Amino acid sequence: MIIEYREQELDLRPTKIIAVARNYRAHAEEMKSDVPAEPTFFLKPPSSLLAHGGAVVLPAVSRRVEYEVELAVIVGDRIKGIAPEDVKSAILGYTVIVDVTARDIQTTAKEKGMPWTIAKGYDTFAPVGPRIAAPEALDPSNLDIWLAVNGDMKQRGNTNQMVFDVEELVSYISHIMTLEPMDVVATGTPSGVGPLRDGDTVEAGIDQIGILRFNTVRER
Repeated sequence: MIIEYREQELDLRPTKIIAVARNYRAHAEEMKSDVPAEPTFFLKPPSSLLAHGGAVVLPAVSRRVEYEVELAVIVGDRIKGIAPEDVKSAILGYTVIVDVTARDIQTTAKEKGMPWTIAKGYDTFAPVGPRIAAPEALDPSNLDIWLAVNGDMKQRGNTNQMVFDVEELVSYISHIMTLEPMDVVATGTPSGVGPLRDGDTVEAGIDQIGILRFNTVRER
């Protein structure tokens, strides 16, 4: 995937996408879940990535697919067991990502005690863009974040509402698995998640980064 960075183009090909769950208290509450005592995360496959301006395919097997706008961290260096205070120097930059979720499939998986991958991993379920902002250009702990569907504002928050900040998240994850250059860490979503329908136009923005746009189409 080609994405703009520092007035040049980068080929974003992560080995993995790590998505943090319930990292905003209000979202945990709307999902009727507890706020975790330590970061909780799951993986989305790189094949789920969708470029800015693309179309999310709503799978025929799901009747409720939902949006979750998030700040995404793009890893710049190969890191393992990094301390929080050293994270900033290992980050390439930040972008916008939407963690698309087949909510009905996720609910069934939870009820059966099964992993969420089936609900999170469909092709096109990780729109990302429109660009990667350099880490020195912004403060990831204080950025307005929002999402609108067909011009109707659905999510609005600020990254200062995160339970675990970027440095804590990246450090924690790196003590479990090695993070490779271009890996993506999605840092959680504010409240207001809701359904996507065939033909929707979605805009997702983060202050100082830009606006990610995509459409939706129902699989036939």
